[in-house]
Amino acid sequence: MADDTAEIRETLRLVVPPKQTKERLDIYLTRQVQNATRTKVQKAIGEGLVRVNGKPVRPSHLVSPGEIIEVILPHPPRPQAVAEDIPLDIVYEDEDLLVVNKPAGMVTHPAYGNYTGTLVNALLHHTGSLSSVNTEMRPGIVHRLDKDTTGLLVVAKNDRAHQMLAKQFVRRTVDREYWAIVWGRFKDKSGTIEAALARSKRDRKKVTVSADGKPAVTEYRVLETFAFLTLLALKLRTGRTHQIRVHLAHAGHPVFGDPTYGGRGPSWGGLTGKDARQAVALLKTIQRQALHARTIGFTHPATANRVIFESPLPEDMLFVLRSIGWKG
Repeated sequence: MADDTAEIRETLRLVVPPKQTKERLDIYLTRQVQNATRTKVQKAIGEGLVRVNGKPVRPSHLVSPGEIIEVILPHPPRPQAVAEDIPLDIVYEDEDLLVVNKPAGMVTHPAYGNYTGTLVNALLHHTGSLSSVNTEMRPGIVHRLDKDTTGLLVVAKNDRAHQMLAKQFVRRTVDREYWAIVWGRFKDKSGTIEAALARSKRDRKKVTVSADGKPAVTEYRVLETFAFLTLLALKLRTGRTHQIRVHLAHAGHPVFGDPTYGGRGPSWGGLTGKDARQAVALLKTIQRQALHARTIGFTHPATANRVIFESPLPEDMLFVLRSIGWKG
């Protein structure tokens, strides 16, 4: 949080919620402040950059409901996105755009804690032509996927293409279908999950269902059902952060392998015997959420033709599915 070369930017004010249990201040702030680590939080407290009810405290201070915590946030030195020779799986490319198949573990663009190894770093090495509509840390980026979600992304190579693609995303005329392996079996073959989403007040790095959040709608269709897992096709009517993962967890069917939203619990649904043993074994083969952006379709900004691209399931998801009897 503190940086010797940083300049003070702003003060973050947090009010401890009524139902908050007593917890060490350094642990609490690590969850609440974006991009924070416990070491950085402890350093900031030691430097007097954190106050509780207007007074300096120790990292071991136990937070209580109603306390007001003020954190002085530094303005870090402005980073630069640099080109890196990272292999890209390019599905399509022309003078206006690229369609890229993003692997698991790759962040879409540089940000705090991930300034290298991102899709943008790879794109800068691949081409000198990327749109400049966004900030210099996000050239060409029209939309994003979570770090450990695989699949298709469209990238703009010039500003005109970017603006036309962005309008399609805003107007929801881009066709995107995700495939996910989720826990449990569904009663209905298709349906809609509608629940507003907001940043969690208990953990700012997570998203939660909240009446005070932004509207979010996800459509699902059951592709195949297995003993304790289901393969789903999903479409987004809205594009909120972590939307599919949070909605499915809210519906009682977290994405298999999801470490953030309850997808790594081998005891899910009271599994016993052979199913429980198989679930444990399969969780060892996939270290992420089993979620893949399989299809993307849009109107090409130069030709006005409708184009659609598909990406096969990645090997880790295929292994899970074949292990439970999928013949697809």
